[in-house]
Amino acid sequence: MNLENQPPMLQLLAPDGTYGVPKGYEAYGKIIEGLDQDTLKILYTDMARIRRFDIEATALQRQGQLGLWVPAIGQEGAQIGSGHAVGKNDHIFPSYREHGVALTHGVELISILKMMRGVNHGGWDPEETRFHHYAIVLATQVLHAVGYAMGVKLDGKVGTGDRDKDLAVISYFGDGATAEGDVSEGLLFAAVNESPIVFFIQNNQWAISSHIDSQTKVPLYTRGEGFGVPGMRIDGNDVLACYAATRLHMDNARSGQGPFLLEALTYRIGAHTTSDDPSKYREEAEVDEWKAKDPIKRFEIFLRRQGIGDDFFEEVKVAGDDLAKKIRAETFALEDPPLGNIFNHVYTEQHPEIDKQRAWLEAYEARMGDHE
Repeated sequence: MNLENQPPMLQLLAPDGTYGVPKGYEAYGKIIEGLDQDTLKILYTDMARIRRFDIEATALQRQGQLGLWVPAIGQEGAQIGSGHAVGKNDHIFPSYREHGVALTHGVELISILKMMRGVNHGGWDPEETRFHHYAIVLATQVLHAVGYAMGVKLDGKVGTGDRDKDLAVISYFGDGATAEGDVSEGLLFAAVNESPIVFFIQNNQWAISSHIDSQTKVPLYTRGEGFGVPGMRIDGNDVLACYAATRLHMDNARSGQGPFLLEALTYRIGAHTTSDDPSKYREEAEVDEWKAKDPIKRFEIFLRRQGIGDDFFEEVKVAGDDLAKKIRAETFALEDPPLGNIFNHVYTEQHPEIDKQRAWLEAYEARMGDHE
């Protein structure tokens, strides 16, 4: 996408690592000024960790250890920046590519791989992590998030001024999901109920093989205006902009100022999933253009200018390699769950049709066992 003559966009960290606060965005700059060097190091460490994990997960899928993998390489700035800005009481409703956000909220990464392997349907506790389970069907999580936010307000947990009580909700989805009716319905209900929610669009330019230009004639952050939800565009490859924007507007939602929509302009460097071949529908020159805007590289340049030296970056690299080895070993050690588990929890109560299917499968397996 040619960014010339594009709508205004919050960018604090340019691709060359230069930091600056544009006129009119001083409130966002003030948030970044309040971050100490240790926090900046955490942002970089988590971006590097999740990319190393992503690379390893792709390799595991290619080696037959996972049924599918959903890469998020190139989107680390949007996910780590926004994820760390979410408050300790807030709840997160992800799509299926938010591995970085999961990392920032204590979800064990092996849990994501278990899901992609078919061992479970998501093994983390959303009450403990405040990170709800992945939504594979596009945009369904937006309705869940808005409903949760409406409930939060009805429970009186918004705008009390008590930081231990107040909370807000954030929902992540991609540019392709904005074409689903669920998003429009979510925006409407959030607006009329003044719900404490931030909608976070990761506009990575491609909804599988459909480019953003074929999906919308207006910037995505304006989608909420007709429903009464204000919005803005941010540089999704700028971890500081993503942190500041999410932090400010989650604070506002938590204080009772209603919903807000953030469009993080980023790019999916890899495939949509490991079953996809992006070379069939996009030019390599476009990919190279976005690689030059890499969120990790630009943040490394910025940190080095802050006096952070080689030792730190080497430590991060070694830690990433150790994480990859750990994840690989844990994946190979996974055992298949009992086959009968696929029938559990389909209905809240025992169901004759499920019993019939279970009996058929047990008989089939028994017959197959006789031929071993």
